Amino acid sequence: MMKYLIALFFGLLVGAAIFVIGLIYNPFNAASGLSPLSVTDSEVIALSFSGVPSEAIVFTNDGDSRVKPFPEKVQQLWEAPIRLSSVTATVMRDARGRTAGIGIKFSSLSERTRLLNGEAIIDSAWYIYLPGRGSLFIEQSENHWEYLRDVIIPAYRSSADSWKGAWIGDLTAGPGALRTAAVTGGAGSLRGLKMEAVESLSARAYSVENGPVAVEGRLLIELPRAPQGSEGESSVE
Repeated sequence: MMKYLIALFFGLLVGAAIFVIGLIYNPFNAASGLSPLSVTDSEVIALSFSGVPSEAIVFTNDGDSRVKPFPEKVQQLWEAPIRLSSVTATVMRDARGRTAGIGIKFSSLSERTRLLNGEAIIDSAWYIYLPGRGSLFIEQSENHWEYLRDVIIPAYRSSADSWKGAWIGDLTAGPGALRTAAVTGGAGSLRGLKMEAVESLSARAYSVENGPVAVEGRLLIELPRAPQGSEGESSVE
């Protein structure tokens, strides 16, 4: 009887290992491909920001997550309706690295997450204020599956509990048909404009204990075409 129980136990372990390997390296979960805004000939606002919570102006979540709120005594999102959410306020920089404005991002884990389909979905919204130009709102769904598979899981598998390398990828997965975010101008010269955007992430180091160590985010926002619009990518002046 014991030998059958042992065989069953090892069979379950092997089955679980095969399932996890298949989930991570599922060939049907292909890379999302090139962002449509990477090849656009319309004017594009390029904004970058730090993806490290301790480098933000403020970052908060439920307080129990691996990534801790910053600064230490900031109000935490422990109430039931928002426990799976986070809020970040950060400095936005232009293509030349100059301060361009401030961005506030609200993010929540989505019920549409389907890891078997390569979908680790986060619903998020940005409010960005750019002095001298105006403000804008960004609504998007993000798919963090590739980041989870290529950066976070290797960090947990490492004996050093960390990951170092070079990873870059687009996070935006909708609501636009071409995996773009929906952008609406709120004030200034951007007021009333309907635009599209793509958010990407560039990672060089991740720690199991502290979360992102060397990570930078980027937003590309495509402005509507003008009859004689300029070409190429422009920074915020």
